[in-house]
Amino acid sequence: MLCGKELILATKPFAKEIRTKSWIYALSTIFFLAVALTATILIPYFPVRLLFSIIAGLLMVRMFIIYHDHQHHSILTHSKIANFIMTAFGFFILSPTSIWKRSHDHHHNNNSKLFSASIGSYPIATRKKFEEMTSRQKFEYLAIRHPLTIALGYFSMFIFGMCIASFVSSPRKHYDSLIALIIHVTLSVLLCVFLGWQIWFCLFFLPFVIAFAMGAYLFYAQHNFPGVTFSENNEWAYEKAAMESSSYMVMNPVMAWLTGNIGYHHIHHLNSKIPFYRLPEVMSHFKELQQCKRTSLKIKEVAACLRLKIWDQDKKEMVGLREIR
Repeated sequence: MLCGKELILATKPFAKEIRTKSWIYALSTIFFLAVALTATILIPYFPVRLLFSIIAGLLMVRMFIIYHDHQHHSILTHSKIANFIMTAFGFFILSPTSIWKRSHDHHHNNNSKLFSASIGSYPIATRKKFEEMTSRQKFEYLAIRHPLTIALGYFSMFIFGMCIASFVSSPRKHYDSLIALIIHVTLSVLLCVFLGWQIWFCLFFLPFVIAFAMGAYLFYAQHNFPGVTFSENNEWAYEKAAMESSSYMVMNPVMAWLTGNIGYHHIHHLNSKIPFYRLPEVMSHFKELQQCKRTSLKIKEVAACLRLKIWDQDKKEMVGLREIR
């Protein structure tokens, strides 16, 4: 049985893209997304517009994963055309390359550390730390992790977190966050004024709300699930964090396609250079990777993930507020 760094090294042969596949998957997703968005304008029946609006939101999730892989340099590297497309998509999806890459790289390098800055991830407080917090600090901590905050990821995680907060923290470094927000708001207003609220809602608002809610929850549940472990900084190891603090989210084939196989999150954290379309192949190749911590999109398991709030260092597990009280 391989483990630790040996397992990471064993996955290296899979960390090679198939350039033709990368282009086919990227361009076809852009095409499907464009068709779905166009349908929300051209089809005169509101229920059908609504259906295509939901499809567009889910396709945004898939395209975001493709963008995410490009930022990891696992696909379409050294391509000027791909760089242009992905940079443009970063503005479109309110995650310009400067803030997305900085925050996401920090997340990968510090995943499941108890005492590191919560850049690019949801904050984790130990029971001891939580009990020492003021009422205001407790409110702010729980508000960030609240299901409503996750569901409204469009506003909380992307408009505020990715754009406003990043620009305010470092205007010179993250000026593109402000540009993305200005473009986004301007486009929203123009669509509503010139095409009406129905088209604005189906073409613009609803797809973004769905995409960001789905993205925010996936990001949350892949590191906040029953059985997850967190480590003191001096006990932390990259490969241990990948296998014990990142989940395999079981999905049906349609959802796996729409989410770009991001459910194989433990493998992605083990080796982020593996293209998203090769993750199932890696899973089937290594028995060690099949012995992983799992969750799913079933209502019961979603509820189990959302109730987790605090790391109990004595029990070595995430617990809810009931256990604390």
